[in-house]
Amino acid sequence: MPVVIECLPILLAWLALLAAMAHVQRMNPAIEELRRLVMRAENKWTDTGLPRVTMVQAEACASQVYQPMLHLVLQGAKTLSIGDQVYQYLPMTYFLVPVDVPATGEIHPGGPGLPYLAISLTLDPNVIATLLATDIKTTAPPPASRFAAVPAQAEMIDAWLRMMRLMDRPNEAAVLAPMLEREILFRALQGPLGPMLREIARPDGRLAQIRRATQWIREHYTEPFRVEPLATMTDMSVAAFYRHFKSITGMTPIQYQKRLRLLRARWLLLFDPRDAASIAFTVGYESASQFSREYARLFGMPPARDAARFRAPVVPGDTDMTTLDLRPELSPA
Repeated sequence: MPVVIECLPILLAWLALLAAMAHVQRMNPAIEELRRLVMRAENKWTDTGLPRVTMVQAEACASQVYQPMLHLVLQGAKTLSIGDQVYQYLPMTYFLVPVDVPATGEIHPGGPGLPYLAISLTLDPNVIATLLATDIKTTAPPPASRFAAVPAQAEMIDAWLRMMRLMDRPNEAAVLAPMLEREILFRALQGPLGPMLREIARPDGRLAQIRRATQWIREHYTEPFRVEPLATMTDMSVAAFYRHFKSITGMTPIQYQKRLRLLRARWLLLFDPRDAASIAFTVGYESASQFSREYARLFGMPPARDAARFRAPVVPGDTDMTTLDLRPELSPA
């Protein structure tokens, strides 16, 4: 009880800040129009018809593998657990995911009738590299963490609005969408996350090396592995590999594989119903009891109870539900 009482003022202050921000943002016509456009999204990541751009309207957060992307929160807020850190993302802030990262979390609607809204731009290192041919200055200090959010400046919001308007102008999109993608990235390069975008564009940098390792783990996530061959694959010593892997993904290689296994197991529990022991062996566990313990540690309850919670009828207005959207990379081959 003392812990709850101690945390309550922080939670109330955070909710008050969220409400104040929402009130100010409702005064901005550009933000309101952008939100109206994104309200067309489904309760999952929805294709916009624009290259590399997706949108979502949801009242629950997906536990999923986040691909390299720039993610802008428009309404509501998001909490993500990446490794052993928890990050909060408020409206009109954006964050970057530099490599494929498995994460869990939840979203917080902006209020009654105000579902969580967000848009995402999948990062193409080649597009970023073309921008780096010019001398783009980054004046703001970088955030303390790679996954921290920063406020979206008015110029970026304007570029996003013009991008999303192209959903209704497909004849113009082929020409204008690539230009607006470059403008959005240009604005991001000028901001606090600019140094990370520069890293993403370097084909010989640490991010590219770690990306090779994460791709290998994702393709072989059911198999045991040793770290030494992965370090060799990335042209690093074992110590350097550990250090850079955790710095970039927020977790160790073993934790990364474990998170992939548990996310996949949760998907199977919901959409390919079998007993927990069978699913544990399918995703690579050798011990069903260990699987159950680690599953409960990550998702808050044992596998069977967690799956039953999702299969229960949804009560209107109940937002204490999580939408699973494990992207195709972890779907059956």
